[in-house]
Amino acid sequence: MNSNRNNSQVQTNVPPRAAARYWRAALTRDARADGKFVLAVRSTRVYCRPSCPARRPLQRNVVFFHTGTEAEKQGFRPCRRCRPNELARSVALVERASRELAKAGEEEGVRFSALAAKLGTTPGTLRRAFLQVTGLRPRDLAAALRLARFKKMLREGKGIADALYETGYGSTSRIYESSNAQLGMTPATYQKGGKDMKIGYAVAKSSLGKVLVGATERGISAVYLGDAESSLLKELKNEYPQADISAADGSFGQWVKEIVQRVEGNPPRLELPLDLQATAFQRRVWQELQKIPRGSTRTYTQVAKALGNPKAVRAVARACATNPVSIVVPCHRVIREDGSMAGYRWGLSRKEQLLTQERTAR
Repeated sequence: MNSNRNNSQVQTNVPPRAAARYWRAALTRDARADGKFVLAVRSTRVYCRPSCPARRPLQRNVVFFHTGTEAEKQGFRPCRRCRPNELARSVALVERASRELAKAGEEEGVRFSALAAKLGTTPGTLRRAFLQVTGLRPRDLAAALRLARFKKMLREGKGIADALYETGYGSTSRIYESSNAQLGMTPATYQKGGKDMKIGYAVAKSSLGKVLVGATERGISAVYLGDAESSLLKELKNEYPQADISAADGSFGQWVKEIVQRVEGNPPRLELPLDLQATAFQRRVWQELQKIPRGSTRTYTQVAKALGNPKAVRAVARACATNPVSIVVPCHRVIREDGSMAGYRWGLSRKEQLLTQERTAR
């Protein structure tokens, strides 16, 4: 194959506007884009997935395809480092497995080997696919799906006992264990949906988009990042559907300004009080994250070791994922063991930009 093939000989049906969006995702190695498109390099005739850790080529040498199959038809071969062709198969396998797990609400769980056999694959292949696509083991996803159903039922007014039965928890102790790690409060408290709580909120602009800050009279309870005020407010109301949520009267304006300054990478100037419902372990993790110097990073393993529990890597990751006050508790400073960006509730591009701004402003 001629490596000097000119641009006109490479055919792609990706429109320019989508290509510009894909390029931004590729620059930030956004793993959320994996499976949605591949980027192919004309000079090397290799195509990669967006999160590939390899050095980025010049934009003029890149062309995008919706699938690896399309890229291969144009004479490109899959990258040996990120293996995008394997990812496509993994994504399809995980989607099928997820549908099976979502249907398993009446049972305590699904036998892993039986699930793999039903999907026509091996347990090892299925486990690798889940870790590659979601970063979770199948049983972790199953637990998350079950808990999500349980929370939804409580929000809809169903009794705790009925919700326990319908979501397949074998005993009350099982859901209380899950709630300690993921609800941040007991089911009875969560069932109230924040009843009798008064939460004021304010929305400010930043270089990363909108910043929503929610707080009670005692301290900050939520810090959300996003593009639209309406969607951020919806998230807050979904989490506390019965709370008295209203626009703040400016009483915590200093807190909002401080958080925006931190978003822009500037050093802390104020001590920010927090009003959070969390387990003792979550609090320990969040306190450890606040010790990470601005612009620096730690791995999940390093955080677990700092807590004196090296085996608690996944629990540390869950505590980061459930952190309701990003920026104040800087979960964006935690990365994977290989140095790559792990999942971030507000998008990997924001996570990378936060770190870049902190390092630049130092």
